[in-house]
Amino acid sequence: NDETGKKHKTTVGWTIQAIDIISRWLSYGVWILIGDEVYVCVELAHSCNANNVTLISRLRTDVRLFAFSEKQPTNKRCRKPKKGKRLPSLKELAKDPNQPWKEVDVTWYEGITKRVKILSGVCLWHTNGQDPVNIRWVLVVDPENEDNVEAFFSTDEAIDPKRIIEIFVLRWNIEVTFQEVRRHLGVETQRQWSNLAIARTTPALMALFLLVCLIALQSLRGGILPLRHIAWYNIKRAAFFVVLAFVRRTLWVEKFLHNLVLNADRVDLFRKDMGLYLIGLLLYPKWLKSSCREVAFSSVVPTF
Repeated sequence: NDETGKKHKTTVGWTIQAIDIISRWLSYGVWILIGDEVYVCVELAHSCNANNVTLISRLRTDVRLFAFSEKQPTNKRCRKPKKGKRLPSLKELAKDPNQPWKEVDVTWYEGITKRVKILSGVCLWHTNGQDPVNIRWVLVVDPENEDNVEAFFSTDEAIDPKRIIEIFVLRWNIEVTFQEVRRHLGVETQRQWSNLAIARTTPALMALFLLVCLIALQSLRGGILPLRHIAWYNIKRAAFFVVLAFVRRTLWVEKFLHNLVLNADRVDLFRKDMGLYLIGLLLYPKWLKSSCREVAFSSVVPTF
């Protein structure tokens, strides 16, 4: 920023700019923005309200919460207050057993249903230098571990507290998607230093992630995806590397092993396909070697 003479823009600043742009694209109604601790910002909440966006995020338990201001007499000549009296912090409410906690069943991570204790309320959230913003906050306590207290909020006061938790859980799938495409498809690890090249390759790699999942779904045709078991880790659900290995094996078997005879020990491989097959053996030996036990080439191995 110092070299280019530009003012530093924080993550919240970039998010506010993105909200303005996306809201112009999605001019048909309300959309929901889900964030983590980075997005706990009153300025961002005001920007969401101004653009017809619902912000759902985590909330610190030490934020300053206030009651709504009381109605002032019309003949009173003074500055109208924007907030009422200070309310107990979420940290204090979490330790208060006299609060009206209730147990609900919510859709949790990995699609399971989990019973949790929740406490919710509507108030004003204030930060120095900013106008207060209306929020609905939710405290969540796991009955099996009551010391672990989590707080969430929404700028939509009318939304159900249970729905706030379930919407926030949805962001886990998005995080995993970005993690998987970076680990297995090379997003953010491209060797191009040009911004235009990165702008071209990143959407293509994200589309490749979707394409791999669709190919696997079409290949299974209602069947069960075989899981690759590891000695030190019991895989219960298919991760992306399992889906990617299945698609690789499906494509290679269809291309090179289409003449495979059931229970045969030998497979004939044409000369034109031999080079690609050898590269596959070097890159992915585990899943290719499991396809056949012995390969008989139809001609002499060429010199590379």
